[in-house]
Amino acid sequence: MPPIIDKKKCIGCHTCVDICPVDVYGLKQAKKQPPVIQYPDECWHCNACVFDCPVKAISLRIPAPAAMVFVNAPKKES
Repeated sequence: MPPIIDKKKCIGCHTCVDICPVDVYGLKQAKKQPPVIQYPDECWHCNACVFDCPVKAISLRIPAPAAMVFVNAPKKES
């Protein structure tokens, strides 16, 4: 699922566009405008844009299969 940009918080700095390793945002748009997500299916859910956004205007919805984490459960004593 693609990143979600809160247009009320976004200051149009385009840090997310610069930091994205797979160019989900495509080309830079005009400054002071929120970026456009041109390739939503390319998102790796790496959270780089979320972590680097100076105003915390970006969030990700991680798909269920990607959100599952392996937990090493303690072994039962016999």
